[in-house]
Amino acid sequence: MSTSSASPGRDEKTEAGAAKPPMREALVAAAFQLFLERGYEQTTVDDIVALAGVGRRSFFRYFPSKEDVVFPDHERCLADMTAFLAASGEEHEPVRRVCDAARLVLRMYAENPTFSVQRYRLTKQVPGLRAYELSVVWRYERALAEYLRQRFAGRRDGTLQADVIAAAVVAAHNNALRSWLRSDGQGDASAAVDHALGYVQTAFGAAPPPRPADGEQPEDVVVVVSRRGAPLWRVVQEIEATLGRG
Repeated sequence: MSTSSASPGRDEKTEAGAAKPPMREALVAAAFQLFLERGYEQTTVDDIVALAGVGRRSFFRYFPSKEDVVFPDHERCLADMTAFLAASGEEHEPVRRVCDAARLVLRMYAENPTFSVQRYRLTKQVPGLRAYELSVVWRYERALAEYLRQRFAGRRDGTLQADVIAAAVVAAHNNALRSWLRSDGQGDASAAVDHALGYVQTAFGAAPPPRPADGEQPEDVVVVVSRRGAPLWRVVQEIEATLGRG
């Protein structure tokens, strides 16, 4: 018998196994193939596992329900966002930090534009998926709000500020993200989200000092310490002396 007709060798089996997608990805791929061919409502879990070549138990090991297979990466993304916020320090400006956390969600969508656009179209068609998506968005918003509440603890209306800013971040992010999805994933999603989040940072964040125009020297800032009750002419005299105008 020739070697060419023999069973695959050990190395060949390893390569074949490596080329096969992980079961979780295979289930997602099978589900969306059927959703696009038959429709979401007409596709059952049994249909998905049959196409993927696995059992029902394998499906539910990865996804608690059929809805979850439509949003396979949100749990990971939510965990990444929570860890990102937990790693924040006092040196991080809070509003900028939550805007950066929202960009983690954008990165998840941008990793696979084709899949993201398919999911967006599917979600628009199925009321149950829209409701599911809203619950996912609310969890992101809650994570942002909880971080801001901790940072704003002790402030007057700190809880109110935290909730309003978290809602604004989610609204700005989703406005830009959905515009990108409606364009079939064309254009720079990151630039669109940055532009939208810029409104939030301008409205609620710590304003950076104005940059001088090109060639313009920054204005001097003078701090004068004077005795309480000192006459105004004495304060002016000290300022002039400091500036070298005396």
